[in-house]
Amino acid sequence: MAQDTLVTEYNGKLECITPMITEEQLQARIKELGAQISADYAGKEVVAVAVLKGSVPFFADLIRQIELPGLSCDCLGLASYGSRTESSGVVRLTSDLSRPVAGKHLLIIEDIVDTGLTIQYLLQNMETRQPESIRICTLLHKPAGERVKVPMDYVGFTIANEFVVGYGLDYDERYRQLSYIGTMKFKDLPEE
Repeated sequence: MAQDTLVTEYNGKLECITPMITEEQLQARIKELGAQISADYAGKEVVAVAVLKGSVPFFADLIRQIELPGLSCDCLGLASYGSRTESSGVVRLTSDLSRPVAGKHLLIIEDIVDTGLTIQYLLQNMETRQPESIRICTLLHKPAGERVKVPMDYVGFTIANEFVVGYGLDYDERYRQLSYIGTMKFKDLPEE
């Protein structure tokens, strides 16, 4: 079902969100990713790690599609955007894993890989913890924004260099609840 552009007023501007990837497209691709991950990790114990907060809807839907009896879940928090539409380039850990991961197969689940700086930081951090393996699964990849090349084992969608929200992705902590992903543009309010 096609969705209309969502227009809201916030902080003296109009925010216009035009659907890019529908809920149906998201769920179909997530089912494919779940099947691929299940096959790749057959017979292994895996720790799926959600990168908070943006990956939460994707993480929840994806782990339901992964058929591995030894799958466990954990979360960690990273920040690099704040209330901006571009990564600040400075990544900081806001919350850590709850258990050690030495000797485990890690599957890092991210909402979007843009500059690559967040994933690069995360990979370096996780490697010091001596897991058996680390793979990256991202819902979205935005190659035009890359500053560093990082390995991505599973990619949901490759998108243009546009600012997107919805399905966990936010602008100033808003729009995470949308069931689709849309491009976001800002317009000045008309003069009265």
